[in-house]
This record gives sequence, C-alpha cells and structure tokens, in this order.
Amino acid sequence: KKLEEDETPKSFQSVALVVGVTGIVGNSLAEILPLSDTPGGPWKVYGVARRPRPHWHAEHRIEYIQCDVSDPKDTESKLSQLTDVTHIFYVSWVNRTTETDNCEINGSMLRNVLHTLILNAPNLRHICLQTGAKHYVGSFEYITSGKIEPHDPPFTEDLPRLNTPNFYYVQEDILLQEIEKKQGLTWSVHRPNTIFGFSPYSLMNIVGTLCVYAAICKYEGKPLLFPGNKVTWECYLEVSDADLIAEHQIWAAVDPYAKNEAFNVNNGDIFKWKHLWKVLAEQFGIEKYGLEEGKNVGLKEMMKGKESVWEKIVNEKGLQKTRLEEVGFWWFVDILLSMMPMESPILCMNKSKEHGFLGFRNSKSSLITWIDKMKAFKIVP
Repeated sequence: KKLEEDETPKSFQSVALVVGVTGIVGNSLAEILPLSDTPGGPWKVYGVARRPRPHWHAEHRIEYIQCDVSDPKDTESKLSQLTDVTHIFYVSWVNRTTETDNCEINGSMLRNVLHTLILNAPNLRHICLQTGAKHYVGSFEYITSGKIEPHDPPFTEDLPRLNTPNFYYVQEDILLQEIEKKQGLTWSVHRPNTIFGFSPYSLMNIVGTLCVYAAICKYEGKPLLFPGNKVTWECYLEVSDADLIAEHQIWAAVDPYAKNEAFNVNNGDIFKWKHLWKVLAEQFGIEKYGLEEGKNVGLKEMMKGKESVWEKIVNEKGLQKTRLEEVGFWWFVDILLSMMPMESPILCMNKSKEHGFLGFRNSKSSLITWIDKMKAFKIVP
C-alpha cells in the first residue's frame, strides 16, 4: 500500500535514517518504511549512501542524501542537520583486504554516524544495527584460511565470540559505548544469514550474481553447472529474505519487548541447493543444469574473460548499462558454495519468536521474487 501524493501525512510519528540505503536491506527498508501500514508510522525516511541515487532506487519515497560516512567531516556536515531523526537503521559496510582493516573502517563509519546523530537529534529513540551470521562462523578471511573453529550450529544469540578479529564485534562494542551517551536510547542487533534480495550495488548479492551467471550460460548455450561442492549441493541451508529482515528491524525498533537485544533473523524454513538450482535454471529457460562431480570450479575462474559476453547481452537485450564486475560478485558466491567451514550453518529463531516476531518467508518463492525484480529493472534478461 504505497502512499499516494495526496495522502502524504502532515505530521510523522517516526523519522528514520537508513544508512546504506542502496544496499540489499537498505533498499527493502526504503520501500517498506514509507508504506501506510508500516508499524510505528507514518514514517519520514532519510536515506544515506555514498554514491549518487541510482535509477532503480528513484521511486522510493525517501529523502536521499549522498554522504560518505567514512569521512567524519562529510558525516558531520550532512547528517548533523537531521535533527528530527527518531530511529537509525544501520545497514552499511565496506570490504577491505584484511579483517583488521575491516574492523577499522567499519567501526569508524558507525561511530561517525552515531556520534553525529546522538549529539544533534534530541528525539532519537532507537538504533538498529545489522551484522550477520559471520558473528558465529568468523570473517571471510578466517573462513577461507581454515584457521578458525566455528561454533556448532544451530547458532543461538548467546554464544560467546570467536577469538579472532571480526568487525561485527567492533560494531557492537561501539554501539553499546555510544548508547550510553543518551539516556533512554535503545538498541537492537540483527544477524541475518545469507540474504536473498535486490540491490545491484550490494557486495554480497547472491541472487543477483547467480542471475548474471545464468544469463551468460543461457546466452552461450551452456549448462548451468553448480559452482560449488557436493557438500553444499546436498546439505540443508537457510537464507534471510531482505524484506523479512527489514520487517524484523522495524519490529525491534517499535516493539517495547524487543529493546536492547541481539536477534537472529532467517526465513524460518530450510532448503537444499540441489532443489533450488532447478528453480534458477527454469527462470532463465536453461534445460541442462546440476552438479558435475569432481569438477569443483568456482565462478571466479569460470567467469574470467566474460566481460565482452556480458556487454553483448546488455546491448542485445536492452538492459541497464552495467559492467560485469559491477554485477557479478564471484568471490562471494564461491565462498558460500565451496568454502564454508561446516554443513548447515543454521541460525536459531527461537529468541525472535519468544519476543513476538513471527514473520517468515518461503525461500523458493523468495528466490523467484528477487529474480523477477532483477528482470523487471532490466539488470538481467
């Protein structure tokens, strides 16, 4: 139920600042928060991102602010003016070569935002921080090194931290430090698993990357081979739908029983890639697909030199102008499908349910929904 222009409320119940608004969950928040039936509403929404506003984001009813929150001066200059903000949804991150560097840059970004808003927004009530399942299994650097002993799933929110650098831990510590500066300010931490959603700008967009891979396979008349190992092909997995994560964060932001807690968030069902891979193939009209045993070649290797192929697809199919490196995050999918340190990294949802959140998604339907959105915005054919 999108607000029509003539329905714009004269006064807002809540004012959101979404940091990372063009990311995979930021995009969902930008779509859901302005709806007329969103809890805590009517919402006024500010959205912050580093780059100019993209065309696929233009219809969301938000005030878009281009700001580099890693720059304290830019953050202070642009965000100190947002004196009416009541809720912060922090869903931004950047990737660096080492986890030590990740800790430094991502910690600084969060601190810059919180420092500015806590000083300048007198009605600030709640801060949502999104982290993720790497809280339990370790950073990408340590996952791929094999030097870490992750927790045994299912993962519950009260498990102790792993003894390795992790920027999620740094962010949580900064959040709790900054909260102390304003009486009555509450917080929540949200830990999704792998996210199904829509954002051509997201560094960790598995659906988008797999769509690009499938489009190239279709164009070249090749089978859609599973670019992972047999363990990942056959084990039970779960994902988190981006809209569901947005709903989870809004719930925690406005429900008094969800304050000052960390929560896992996932769809509430499980699947196997051996079943969902057929769905992906069908969506792109590919008849031959599956796992080729003994040939565990990752997407990073398979997609080498495919830049010109993607350029042809974009031009022939009338797609939005993108370069292959902008829409295909092969390294990320390779980690998920080949290098995870365990079978079935399952997040327990009991705590969210016990606190009153009963939302769920059908993961097969979720995959189809986001593939359709990639096609609708002409990112893939």
